[in-house]
Amino acid sequence: MVLAMSFAFLLFFPIVVQSQATEFIFNGFNGSEMSRISLEGASIVKPSGALKLTNASNNVIGHAFYTNPIDMYSNSSLDPNASSFSTSFVFAIKPSTSSPGGYGLAFTLSPSKQFPGAQPEHYLGIFNSSNDGNASNHVFAVEFDTVKGYKENSDKEGNHVGVNNNSVDSIISWAAGYYEYDKDNDANFNELTLESGDPIRAWIQYDGVKKVVNVTISPFLEEEHKPTKPLISHPIDLTPILNKTMYVGFSAATGQKTSFHYILGWSFSMNITAPSLNISQLPLPPPMENSSSAYKPQLKVVIASLSAITLILLGILFFFTCFKKMVQHHSLEDWELDCPHRFQYKDLYAATKGFKETGVIGVGGFGAVYKGIVPATGSEVAVKKIMHNSIQGMREFAAEIESLGRLRHKNLVNLQGWCKRKNDLLIVYDYIPNGSLDSLIFKPKNNFVLTWDARYNILKGIAAGLLYLHEEWEQVVIHRDVKSSNVLIDAELNARLGDFGLARLFDHDKLSHTTNVVGTIGYIAPELARTGKVSTSSDVFAYGILLLEVATGRRPIGSSNFVLVDWIMECHQLGQILDALDPKLNSNYMVDEAELVLELGLLCSHHKPEARPTMRQVTRYLSGDDPLPAVVDWGSVDFHSGGEMNSRNLAVISGYMTTTSYHSSSIGDITSSSIDAGR
Repeated sequence: MVLAMSFAFLLFFPIVVQSQATEFIFNGFNGSEMSRISLEGASIVKPSGALKLTNASNNVIGHAFYTNPIDMYSNSSLDPNASSFSTSFVFAIKPSTSSPGGYGLAFTLSPSKQFPGAQPEHYLGIFNSSNDGNASNHVFAVEFDTVKGYKENSDKEGNHVGVNNNSVDSIISWAAGYYEYDKDNDANFNELTLESGDPIRAWIQYDGVKKVVNVTISPFLEEEHKPTKPLISHPIDLTPILNKTMYVGFSAATGQKTSFHYILGWSFSMNITAPSLNISQLPLPPPMENSSSAYKPQLKVVIASLSAITLILLGILFFFTCFKKMVQHHSLEDWELDCPHRFQYKDLYAATKGFKETGVIGVGGFGAVYKGIVPATGSEVAVKKIMHNSIQGMREFAAEIESLGRLRHKNLVNLQGWCKRKNDLLIVYDYIPNGSLDSLIFKPKNNFVLTWDARYNILKGIAAGLLYLHEEWEQVVIHRDVKSSNVLIDAELNARLGDFGLARLFDHDKLSHTTNVVGTIGYIAPELARTGKVSTSSDVFAYGILLLEVATGRRPIGSSNFVLVDWIMECHQLGQILDALDPKLNSNYMVDEAELVLELGLLCSHHKPEARPTMRQVTRYLSGDDPLPAVVDWGSVDFHSGGEMNSRNLAVISGYMTTTSYHSSSIGDITSSSIDAGR
């Protein structure tokens, strides 16, 4: 009878096994509190209560995790999504010598407290060269990195904060700092040095409903002061990443460069805001552990006699420095404050050997691009110099810094910084060795032919970059000038979308406004000429044209009134779509992939915006996750026999309504002014 009643109880009231804690707080790490923390590697607790993750030794790893696992799906047994969580902590990083240290620390969610085979240095004691990037890791981390990235596609600069998903490469990162609102309610960016040795406060919050992670840092103050605007706000769904139960904690590592990494206080909570730390109870980071305070007696007299003179000189220097910065600050514009990575003109002048013509690697509508080598670091850069007295060039300059300056993705060109000196406007990017996709297809050197596998990988990379711009960043970024000459190819033949001078940013919940029609003939969506409203769908149209261009080795519009999209549609209607492939491929291609690219190109370049797929759908088609819908006759578009172009076709394909016939020699970049003139 008792067994029957027990069975009935379990049937109607099943036991829900949950983790032992969903909220905790550590105002320092000493006493009985330490029973709730598991330490591994170099981690120890100082007598003051400061948790030290690493010491001055080379290539060491330190872990500190909350002992009990956390239920990451604690909202409801019926809710399949990862729950919200919040954490707050204070950390400090001190270089072990007078030179810069390394390599940083990371707040970590992982299936285990141990990381077998984990490597130090850039891997931060979490990953290794074999498992880096594997989805089976089920690791989410927020890194506080102090050393430059170790490979082409990784985080380039040190002193940054990054969000990591199963890999040491951040899916998004930004220079360490915080935003502060001035009297005009403008958010001004203030950079923080992670390895200054000073305590720094950090907040990480994941919204399981909105699927957004926010990361905020600020200087350590004597009272609770969290900046209103996060340093990073990034859409991400942690459901496929996190297991049912996870361990939360910290990992840090050193390499040839070493630092002491400290955690001074920590709180964590599921589904509600983490408890506030008691600032008065937190320990201070210890002084530099390898330095000696015992000066030789004969030096004390010298030091004392120099102190007064030094203080006077420092006071004078401080006054003039503050005055100069104050004057300079008032002359800065909003876009300058948003991107703090400013180069010195003399450094860029030296890097490009005085902007010699022999160093020009490209010429655009508003200036030339030079290859340079920064003397201080020896790193190769590309420097874009905007033409003098160009109002449109100035707008492009500001737009590119405002947009690309905050974007971080492996398939986007990385903007390193900028420089403005009087009329000289300069933008500094990573140097991409293989040049543009346009040049590799249409002007290859030494009879080089881009293989089908390389082309397919490049097209997938561009799609991933556009998906990040349209859906995965904190705002919607519409590129407005997707074309082969704006795609750069790195040493591993990966695609990097660049040239954001025409880009526009919008909030995710707002529609775009009417704007000037800009872009390049052949890539401009038809609806732009009618409504002037830019959208992500207009980028998809340009990407569709790019798909056809890369697959066929033909330009969108050619001589003898040739329109590429017309010709491919005609080939499709005749059941001969593979005849359109680039003959230089010599039949060395995957038939299924080739048909997919050509048909997807037709689908993306449909004259009706609502018929085009989103970039997320495009990436799923290219990855084989979803079947491609059938391509049907466009009906209302009058495709001229043989792919010839008349004025009506050009209007539909390019969005440029005109009654003038165009030939290849007159087709190129256009701006709103050139469109208006042709109406």
